[in-house]
This record gives sequence, structure tokens and C-alpha cells, in this order.
Amino acid sequence: MEVVHHMWTVLGILFAVAPVVVWMTIARTRPIGFAIGGALLAGGGVLISVQQGWIDAPRPDAHLVYTALAPLLIACGAGLEGRHESSPPPEWIPRRNGAIGFLGTQFALTLVVGLLYALMITEGSDAPSARAVPPLPPGITVVDEGTNCGSGGCWRVVTVTSEDGLSRPEIIRKLDLQQETCRPSGWLLDWRDVCVGARDNGKNVAIYAGWGY
Repeated sequence: MEVVHHMWTVLGILFAVAPVVVWMTIARTRPIGFAIGGALLAGGGVLISVQQGWIDAPRPDAHLVYTALAPLLIACGAGLEGRHESSPPPEWIPRRNGAIGFLGTQFALTLVVGLLYALMITEGSDAPSARAVPPLPPGITVVDEGTNCGSGGCWRVVTVTSEDGLSRPEIIRKLDLQQETCRPSGWLLDWRDVCVGARDNGKNVAIYAGWGY
């Protein structure tokens, strides 16, 4: 499992830096080349942060947005260079065509995988990630956590208790989860809502996070 995780990490980084490498092969001027390259590098850094969970954002949507914006940024850079430079040398044309082919393939693959993901989530076979559960205030500790599935889909459950002797209703008030709240899960591909609430299970308080449609 750890080997697979490292493999996906490496593939994700390669995916993020690929447009930067492509731009380096076709850039012809230093000022514009560095400006566009820096913007692509910054975008790749944000995407890697999403991949690693350092930024809380929907990964499929982030990949789709990045692969759509990166070619546009490269096209703008090439257009700006064309206004300030003479006709490109003959060997530049194959590099440009290769860049167009590579970026087009990358976008097509991302779109196909994203659409497959959008179709798969309708089955509701996955539970929201652990980040869907809000941070616990001081004095509230986790007793148990896991996922449950039923006919209505899957949901994440975190059972908590109070170190300060609070009653179960008081714990729920301290968590500010007297009512269930929902928020969008994604921007484009994941149209579900994540709904979070808390309930008194007779012994402790169970915080749940499930999908709302």
C-alpha cells in the first residue's frame, strides 16, 4: 500500500510539472518565458498542495481546472512572444506541435477520468473524507471513529466525549452542531453536498458526515 501511495505521489507531481517542462521547450524570450514559467510553476505548486492534502480542495476539480488553464496560459505566452519576436526558426515548429499534442492529450485524459469519477460518485459507495468532520474544541476527545454504509450511501462517524464532564446536549452545543449543516463538496465534477451533524447515541455524542443530494 505504501508503494502504491508513493507511486501516485510521484505521478501527481509529474502531472503538475509537465506544463512547465512543455513551456520550457517552446519559450523563446527570457522576460515572457520566466513570467509564464513562474505562473505555471505556482499553479503546479498549488495543485501539488491539493494532492498532498495541504490545501483543502476537491482534487478532481483542481486537476481539471489546472489542465484547462495551463494550455491557455502557454498559448498566451506564445502569442506574446510572437508579437515581440521575428518568425520562429524551423526547428521550433515541431516542438510547438509536440507541445500542443501533449497538452491536448493531458487535458483529454483528465476530462475522461473526471467524467468517470463523476459517474462513480453517484453510487455513493464512498464516505466523506476525515476533513469533513470539523475540528474538535478543547476538552472534547475522540472515543471511536469509522465509516458506515447503508441503503442511503456511506457516512463517516466520529464518537466523542467530554473530558470536562459536560452532558451530551452540552457537548453538542459546544460543537455548534445543534442542526445539520451542508456545504458543497466540489466545484465542477463533484456536485454533492457534505452534510455534518451530531446526535446523542445514549452514551456519547456521534458526529456524522454524509452526502446530501
